[in-house]
Amino acid sequence: MSLSLHGVDLVHANGQPALKGIDLNVGNGERVAIIGPSGAGKTSLLRLLATSLKPSAGQLQLLGAAPWSLSVRERQRLRARIGLVHQAPPLPPRQRVVTAVLAGKLGQWSLARGLLSLLHPLDGAGAQAALARLDLAEKLFERCDQLSGGQLQRVGIARVLYQTPDLILADEPVSAMDPVLADHTLGVLCADASRRGITLLASLHAVELALAHFPRIVGVRDGRIAFDRPREAVTQADLDSLYANEQLRGDLPSSPPVAPPVLHIPRC
Repeated sequence: MSLSLHGVDLVHANGQPALKGIDLNVGNGERVAIIGPSGAGKTSLLRLLATSLKPSAGQLQLLGAAPWSLSVRERQRLRARIGLVHQAPPLPPRQRVVTAVLAGKLGQWSLARGLLSLLHPLDGAGAQAALARLDLAEKLFERCDQLSGGQLQRVGIARVLYQTPDLILADEPVSAMDPVLADHTLGVLCADASRRGITLLASLHAVELALAHFPRIVGVRDGRIAFDRPREAVTQADLDSLYANEQLRGDLPSSPPVAPPVLHIPRC
């Protein structure tokens, strides 16, 4: 089992509840999409799984360990096994792309090697290979502030591909990309997880992408799990209920199909 949550609550420091009574089990090698309206708790759930946030109640098991029962050093080792893809990657503007990608290994390298790599990239070929999988090899030595939002997201994904973690958590990883590029990029991410037999959880606003790439769909609303089903079992009624009232705010993702759409980019 890659991760297990039982009766997990999360209350933010300001007293605002974010997650309520979450029960979720994800096995090794599963690919799971988390969908739901804005403010449903998707990002909070991923941050909790990344151990950036501590549960207020309940039990959490992650990669065979209870992270909040570990020492600080042991928890750092656990975090080095988790690849986190941010919606807006926290990349310093003046940092070169090669350095940003190589930073994926900082949790696995010694302090001396990490500092040396910041001064002089130690594995430019490895970084370029990861970027090439996302059609960004030519950006290897450019500065991050010279890239578009979609390119920055792909650099963040390349960093996780280079990291080769045991668990990937992706928070809206393709939100700044056009539909074709988003589809291709998710295909690369899913193919890597499938090839290495690791677990991938991704929160997605585009329901059609979730249905196209992920065998299991978890719907989250108001901090609770609304449904957890194979994609073939997700109905239009499920989606209508999940996104109820979103139409009034204009936030509802564009009429998603119930079955994965036929797309021209190869699936993983």
